[in-house]
This record gives sequence, C-alpha cells and structure tokens, in this order.
Amino acid sequence: MPTPQRALPRTLGVLVALLLLLPACGHAQEGTTFRTLNPPQPTDSPGKIEVIEFFSYACPHCAHFYPMLESWRAKLPKDVVLRKVPVGFNREPWTNLQRAYYALQASGDLEKLDGALFHAIHEEHLQLFDEQSLTDWVRKNGGHADKFAAAYISLGVNTQTVQADTMAERYGIEGVPSLAVNGQYVAVSAAQVEQQSLTERLANTDQLIARVRAEQAAKPARKTGAAAAK
Repeated sequence: MPTPQRALPRTLGVLVALLLLLPACGHAQEGTTFRTLNPPQPTDSPGKIEVIEFFSYACPHCAHFYPMLESWRAKLPKDVVLRKVPVGFNREPWTNLQRAYYALQASGDLEKLDGALFHAIHEEHLQLFDEQSLTDWVRKNGGHADKFAAAYISLGVNTQTVQADTMAERYGIEGVPSLAVNGQYVAVSAAQVEQQSLTERLANTDQLIARVRAEQAAKPARKTGAAAAK
C-alpha cells in the first residue's frame, strides 16, 4: 500500500484533471449545447483534438459562417486541428460541389479558391453546379483547370465523396454548418437568429474542446490511481 506521501501526487493529479473539466462543463448541457455521439467516431488527427465542419458550398448559412470559421481557425491552439467535410444530402448540385471541394484540394487550389467559390455562388449568384461551369470558373480565377477537371472525375474524388456522405450519416448530421469535436460530440445551438446561432456554435465548440482536453488529462490520473489500488 502506498504511503500518504507517495499517494498525494496521484490524488492531486485526479483533482487537477477534474478541476480542468469544470469550466468545460459549466455551461455545456447535453441536448442544449451539444449531443454525444454513440458510438464515438474515429478521427484522422492522432495526438490532436479534431474539429470537423460539415458544410456545403451551396448552403447560404455555410457561406455566412465561412469568414467566422476562418477567423476562429486562425486562433486555434496547437493541440486542435480543423477538418472540413463537404456533404451532399443526396442533392445533385450539392454532390457536384462536394466533388469540387476535393478536386480543388487535389489540384492545389483549395486555399486560393475556397472562399472565392462561396462568394461566386452566394454574392455573384453564379450557377456553378456542374463540372463544366466549375472548371470554367476555376480557369477564369487563376486555378489549375486541367488538374481540377481530371480530379473531378477521378476515382479518388468519387471515393472521398462517398466517404464524406457516410461520415455525415454516422455523425447524424441533418443540417449544415455543423461542428463535431474529436469524434465524441456535436455542437448545437438553441438560437433562432442565424448570426446568434453561428456564434453560439463556435462558443459551444470551444467548450467541447476544453471538455475533451480535460477528459484526456484525467485518463492517465485515473489509470495511475487504479494501478495504485492494486
């Protein structure tokens, strides 16, 4: 049996982890600010807290959210990574824009044309919902149109599109934009006003990131305590 002096650091470790968890849970409420994924989903970012945005270029709310999310992304701590997953919801124009996202990624033009595509569809009201119109738009905006066109019809992009829809189903995504944290939680908002709702989603996502960070910090302490009990 460990002496009180040797047990003290372990006890403090558990207490510190629990205290870290309190701020994250202070305003987080199941069903109000988040929902829990059951079962949890795997992530693609080992050693990081992965945040996924499910979105569509066709969605006006996603277009409104884009600059807010980019500003938020720029301030993320080193242990958090943002991943974007386009959804189709079995709508052909949305599926074509899913393919456009992955084709831009493959051609190396995503960073340059990501926000511009939102602007073209929702501010300029361009009908960019098929392969030809999208390829022409990429060319006119200084992208690698030939690479984009080749990627758009490729097996790789087709596979990514199918995988994205499967992910959306597994995460229970019924509307966009939606934010999921570390394959464990999906942030939600009760606000009815769009601006307020989007702001709340980001705030709730921050709470969930803190929650996951605290849960991860608590795990080693719990294991150590269990080992000491043996």
